[in-house]
Amino acid sequence: MANSAAGPVVALVGNPNVGKSTVFNALTNLHQHTGNWPGKTVSTARGTYTYRDTAYTLVDLPGTYSLHPGSAEEEVTRDYLLTGEADVTLVVVDATCLARNLALVLQILEIAWPVVVCVNLLDEAAKKHIRVDLAALERRLGCPVVGTAARSGRGLDALRRALEEAVRHPGLRPARFTPCPGCEECEDCRAAATMARAAALAESAVTMDEAAAHRRDRALDRLLTSRATGIPVMLALLAGVLWLTMVGANVPSELLSRLLLSRQEPLRGLLQGLGAPWWLEGALVDGMYRTVAWVVSVMLPPMAIFFPLFTLLEDAGYLPRVAFNLDHFFQKSGAHGRQSLTMCMGLGCNACGVMGCRIIQSPRERLIAILTNAFMPCNGRLPTLIALISMFFVTGSGLGGSLAAAAALMGTIVLAVAMTLWSSRLLAGTVLRGESSSFSLELPPYRAPQVGQVLVRSILDRTLFVLGRAVVVAAPAGVLIWTAANVTVGGGSILSHLAGALEPLGGLMGLDGFILLAFLLGFPANEIVVPCILMGYLSTGALTDYGSLAELRGILAANGWTTATALCAMLFTLFHFPCGTTCLTIWRETKSAKWTALAVALPTAIGAALCMGVHLICTAAGW
Repeated sequence: MANSAAGPVVALVGNPNVGKSTVFNALTNLHQHTGNWPGKTVSTARGTYTYRDTAYTLVDLPGTYSLHPGSAEEEVTRDYLLTGEADVTLVVVDATCLARNLALVLQILEIAWPVVVCVNLLDEAAKKHIRVDLAALERRLGCPVVGTAARSGRGLDALRRALEEAVRHPGLRPARFTPCPGCEECEDCRAAATMARAAALAESAVTMDEAAAHRRDRALDRLLTSRATGIPVMLALLAGVLWLTMVGANVPSELLSRLLLSRQEPLRGLLQGLGAPWWLEGALVDGMYRTVAWVVSVMLPPMAIFFPLFTLLEDAGYLPRVAFNLDHFFQKSGAHGRQSLTMCMGLGCNACGVMGCRIIQSPRERLIAILTNAFMPCNGRLPTLIALISMFFVTGSGLGGSLAAAAALMGTIVLAVAMTLWSSRLLAGTVLRGESSSFSLELPPYRAPQVGQVLVRSILDRTLFVLGRAVVVAAPAGVLIWTAANVTVGGGSILSHLAGALEPLGGLMGLDGFILLAFLLGFPANEIVVPCILMGYLSTGALTDYGSLAELRGILAANGWTTATALCAMLFTLFHFPCGTTCLTIWRETKSAKWTALAVALPTAIGAALCMGVHLICTAAGW
């Protein structure tokens, strides 16, 4: 036994999307995040479980289709198995598409022993009228085969017993498969022969009603992936998710804001009681605390709605269809089809979108996706866009006004997608020129999502993780904002001097100095841009909220805003530097100041250029 001192080690291997992470979660109770998307697991994860007083270590390896590395994930899996660290290798396969999965089993049997095969998703197979003869498969493979439905816990006890038996009594390895002698193309021959052998194994062990097996999935795919309806349905679903996010977040955001801001005065009283000087009191209460409270109250509710909805679509098997629908456009842009998923994730939070780029195997194409993710408007920018649309471009009320505003918002998102594709093409043809990688996309079966697990994991893995980073950035930024607004130099605040310095550039872009300064002060979180604008216009010395859109429009109009100003402000809201949380995430993902700087400069330069062009056109037209 390779690791008897520390307990047996089980290597968990399988194709993407076979329920491997669900098996891991069920055995270890660690609840690792699972997703119905090929390539979800991009690094190893470890957990432990105890069976009959023996502690087992379970190593969840990245999902892989082959042990002949074509990606970083496949290389990690192959190299780990070759180390011999594992006492037993557990290979998870999908009962609904056994032939495709068995090719990996045959490759593993050549380099690892003992091996236990877990035929998972038997419940899904039953729904599709697919029956797997586990005993026949075990005889043909020469290793233990156990059937499971890991989501419901079915078969897990038998799986634990099989792993224990394999560790204690590994037995003899079955005869090693060799290609036909004298073949000139040994690797090609081996791959073809392995696939043929896997197909023969599956045929001998599987019986199915071919028509019934895929009837539901094919009917759904005709709607969700066809040229006629695929993209319209995708846009409708996106609009629905955004509408639920925006509408659902309004009341929680308001309540959370009231709760957090109500603690300002008790905190102020505490500092006064401790004898803190006025400047420390102001910096901590009106600066740091108020900014952090604002960021939390406006970021947490939308993300807590968007990410569970996004993850439900992922868990149901729809997101790979999004990649399928958009793959052609990204191919034409020299980018990777999976970038469509990270782009959609950016609608919730660009930092999450950047982290999601790990699913892209090619380093060059992953970098393209990272550098262009900020072109998608995140939840922090959507409220500003909605407010500007409602105040200056859609004047109707009721259902008609809501539909018009929704259509205008979708128009801005379509523009953002187009700019993402264009900028991806620009990068692919210049600083990131290179060969495009092949993209093999597996469309997984549709499944009922695990709602409870989705809610817990999307909030813990995405929402709170990103919120934590945002607070780290917002706290010191709040002190700087308060200092700029309250420290006077030469008869004016630092804030007014900075706005004056930016006025010439703001004028060229159809904006003004205070608007540009608000975007800079909004670096910790896009949600505070409008409060910063009001703080500058009203000279309040702290972030300032507005009572209604009518009140906000009155303040903006009194400070020279026109429809042209609003249009330029919308464009710069869409296209400007990422927030501090996203910049920090980009640096951590790339470990490069150069690429982080480019991720800041590219959308900002494009946004500034668009604003200048629109301003020139509006000026010439007399708007």
